[in-house]
Amino acid sequence: MKQYLMSVWSVDGDPEPSQEVMEKMYRDVDGFNEKLKRQGAWVFAGGLHPASTATVVRRQGSEVITTDGPFAEAKEQLGGFWVIAAPDLDAALALAAEATEACQAPVEVRPFQDEPEA
Repeated sequence: MKQYLMSVWSVDGDPEPSQEVMEKMYRDVDGFNEKLKRQGAWVFAGGLHPASTATVVRRQGSEVITTDGPFAEAKEQLGGFWVIAAPDLDAALALAAEATEACQAPVEVRPFQDEPEA
């Protein structure tokens, strides 16, 4: 099976959901995660702290420079992700439709590059 990244996107500045809504989202995501595991589609998943907590590490000449804050200066930021295994893109998109409902945020689906044959 091919692996896909399902990225969950959030928008900086959007109002925070209420505690009740957040609790429902957590329950729904937990249920979705359990379904992925039962189906054998689960590989890995995680939620991220806000982009403001990021540190960027880059090489400039012979130096390594670290800077606070996200690399991309954009309103939309990565909030979490799933790595799933699915037979094809259609199956991955069907799971993403469930994921976007569970987490109440946009979900982008991208296939991983194929491993080169040894």
